[in-house]
Amino acid sequence: MYRPTLTLTLPNARGALEAGLAAIASGQTQFDMEQLNVVDSSAVATLVAWKRAAREKGAELRFINLPADLLSLAGLYGVTELIEH
Repeated sequence: MYRPTLTLTLPNARGALEAGLAAIASGQTQFDMEQLNVVDSSAVATLVAWKRAAREKGAELRFINLPADLLSLAGLYGVTELIEH
């Protein structure tokens, strides 16, 4: 089960994106973000890409325990609904 840990920023976003896409391809439909504590705009883009990939597969991806910083960035970019639902 894939679970993002500690940091999701530009330097590691590609690896996180690929790991998440692999998890989605294998049927994972929920990502727990509890351990994530450092984010930047690439984290928002990664979550949106994961949602899109799940939707294209006919699945609904759910994020739980989203950190406040990530929700704040999502609000800034106007995509909160995309990652909260």
